[in-house]
Amino acid sequence: MRIAPSLMCADLCHLAASMRRLEGCGADLFHIDVMDAHFVPNMPMGLETVRQARSKTNIPFDAHLMVENNDFFVEKLAEIGVQQISVHPESAVHLDRTLALIRQHGILAGVALNPTTPLSALDYALKRMDFVLLMMVNPGFAGQELVPSGIRKIGDCRAYLDRHGLDIPIEVDGNVSLENIPRMVAAGAEILVAGTSSIFRDEGSLEENFRRTRDAIARGLEMNNER
Repeated sequence: MRIAPSLMCADLCHLAASMRRLEGCGADLFHIDVMDAHFVPNMPMGLETVRQARSKTNIPFDAHLMVENNDFFVEKLAEIGVQQISVHPESAVHLDRTLALIRQHGILAGVALNPTTPLSALDYALKRMDFVLLMMVNPGFAGQELVPSGIRKIGDCRAYLDRHGLDIPIEVDGNVSLENIPRMVAAGAEILVAGTSSIFRDEGSLEENFRRTRDAIARGLEMNNER
């Protein structure tokens, strides 16, 4: 199980300090949402912010592209030095080519699926994939409610990957809350993008919320073991 704090939810005016605190709490990855205001109507972090943040930590960067020109951003993020990149088949004109490009740079390649995009979109990309990112909300903004089919889709994805003999992690993003994490973990999620409903909750400090997040993960693992 890995926790990937979403940096778009951090204090962007004091990002370096926020990253140091998150690193001290035990963050496994830093999740970077890269948007272009076209594929989704938002643009919280620009490439220069990502570039400067990269020099402030050794924690791996997990970049999620919500853009129209995927290959352009892949090249820019490769220059910056990210460790994994996920792209949407909904925006990729040539998904196989883009996944191959990511891997050519020595970066882990993932496919990100919007809530109503079927798992069959992965059928002909399996050999290029290192992980799957499932959106639990419609992409673009933090603080949204979980879509009704979210938990079921995690379980369906785990079964789908198992049927194809693919032992790769499922990452989940969107309303990864203290309440939802146990069910997400029990369904098969292995990388949790943590945002405003877990580690960035106003009700506790980062340190307290990290402990609560780990407790929620433990409950999910127990639920899985009881099956």
